[in-house]
Amino acid sequence: NNQDIVVGELAAELDIAKGTIYKYFKCKNQLYLELLILNETRLLDIEQNFKTDVQEGIRQFMLYHLTNSNRTVLLHSIEERITSQERGIKHKFEELYEVREKRIVAVKDITVEYLISRNCTISLRDYLSYVWTITHGACLLLSSTYYQKSIGERNNLINFYIKQAINV
Repeated sequence: NNQDIVVGELAAELDIAKGTIYKYFKCKNQLYLELLILNETRLLDIEQNFKTDVQEGIRQFMLYHLTNSNRTVLLHSIEERITSQERGIKHKFEELYEVREKRIVAVKDITVEYLISRNCTISLRDYLSYVWTITHGACLLLSSTYYQKSIGERNNLINFYIKQAINV
């Protein structure tokens, strides 16, 4: 619901005792990190499913984010916030970064080949940063109240952003 998790409300929704949640999660930030790891694992699955087709991999990566832009914005915000404040669950951050690195490594070689085939001189790092920037910037726009009220149709804009990222 685009708000912080209230452990008591989560427990009530799951019909379990609040203490049961804390049996499995040391703190709320550990629960958040588990959600971030799950999200990153889903992105890794997308990359692995399309590892021979860069364009489709990019399309699916962007669609994953853009069709649920509120989730993307919220998870990014949560990660930024807890990265600067949480020290007691370092192993969970390491797990998150390990999955993220696997995802990047999974697309590295084929993306370099793709850039070469397009006669593109941009570096791999810069291209992946470009795709991430377009995706996350579009998520901010798509999840804004003003945009939702004034524009309405999202599919044309989403398709435009995807074409921009693919047609370097």
